[in-house]
Amino acid sequence: MARTRVDAQITTRNARKQLKPRKKPYCRSLGPTVAIGYQRKQRGGVWQVVQSLGSKRYRVEQIGIADDFLEANGVNVYDFEQAKSAAVARIASWHADDRASADGPAPTVRSAVEIYMEMQEARERAVQGKGRLRGDARLRLSRHVLSDVVADIVLHTLKEADLARWRDRRSVNLSVSTVRRIVNDLKAALNAAAVKHRPQLPPDMAIIIKNGLSAGEAAPPLARDQAALPDADIRRIIEAARTVDTEDDWDGDLLRMILVLSATGARFSQVARMTVSDVQASQSRLMVPTSRKGRGTKNTTHIGVRVGADVIALLHPAIAGRRRGEPLLERWRHVQAKGTETQPPRWVRNTRGPWGAATELTRPWLEIVTRAGFPSEVVPYALRHSSIVRQLRAGLPVRLVAALHDTSTAMIERHYASAIVDMLDDLSAGAVIPLIGGQPMNHLAPLRRSANEVAGVAVL
Repeated sequence: MARTRVDAQITTRNARKQLKPRKKPYCRSLGPTVAIGYQRKQRGGVWQVVQSLGSKRYRVEQIGIADDFLEANGVNVYDFEQAKSAAVARIASWHADDRASADGPAPTVRSAVEIYMEMQEARERAVQGKGRLRGDARLRLSRHVLSDVVADIVLHTLKEADLARWRDRRSVNLSVSTVRRIVNDLKAALNAAAVKHRPQLPPDMAIIIKNGLSAGEAAPPLARDQAALPDADIRRIIEAARTVDTEDDWDGDLLRMILVLSATGARFSQVARMTVSDVQASQSRLMVPTSRKGRGTKNTTHIGVRVGADVIALLHPAIAGRRRGEPLLERWRHVQAKGTETQPPRWVRNTRGPWGAATELTRPWLEIVTRAGFPSEVVPYALRHSSIVRQLRAGLPVRLVAALHDTSTAMIERHYASAIVDMLDDLSAGAVIPLIGGQPMNHLAPLRRSANEVAGVAVL
């Protein structure tokens, strides 16, 4: 007959005083294969968690000091109930470790980030072909995540506090926008790993990632309409772009890029992917590719944006005699030619190809805003803000403005509130009637033109 193990009397301090010191722990069962152990020593004892692995093999780990002489504090000195809770938690951790490593090494933050970087580069390579990869995500994650202690944490043990402390370390010397970009990359990497390794991870992994990488209290939405420029300023920027284009021998490439950004309000990544066929000259329309932002599948691949005849005329050299599938906007690539005894090394034109990263616009943009008389804080994205605000103040419905700029109505309402208020105020003024007989209504502001009277933009 098999021997039945008898639980040791270790639940109280007085009962433990009756036990003799020995190397083998006194155990009390917590389940078929696990127990809480108490190892008696000459001066007090310690708590242990014990798991039977079969064939007389055991997994034993000390979890704290028994309260034989010291008062229990729940940190490193435990009474029996506290030790029991710590043992159950440790056993659950063992099971999580076993489950996470059942199909190989347990995934870590490092492995999640490395897989994400490879996926991003494969996606970028599929879009750009053999061109030079931007590698922005790899640069940010390698510098700020893989070099940090958080990278070596296994995912199933990752806590909100681990991510919060990592974010605090990033916030010391980096700007808010830079931290936001790094956090977004890390969040995407961890969420992708959480989906891939879902059976091996805690059920609340998504909540841990979300809360751990949040900035705490939500910051008030940024009023982007304040970054919008008046139409006269947009024209000054375009004229400055024309001057810089001529002086720096851009052959019209720089001017066309600035003009299309201004006319469409699209993101740089969208405009850079436009092809010759996206110019519909007879309809005075540009077909702007939809962005790759967001998780869902988009219903369309392009957005039709009406533009003026001046824009079409300036784009004519970029489409004349070219195949429909070629990139609409291109630029020259330069290489450094070797110098001679009488001439120093210089940059010369090498090949011509599409624009790549938005950073290629950084240096010429600074020359443009300086030439136009604007501070360097004015960024190319101001062209997008200006386009959105211009259409809102012209009376176009918020939903239409959002569709034309490939964004959501929620984003428009959140960031361009004052422009919407101006539009609604004009519309509501038309419903005001005299309530007192004989009183003139001259003090009311005239209603702006309706959306149907506004020329320019339409969605197919």
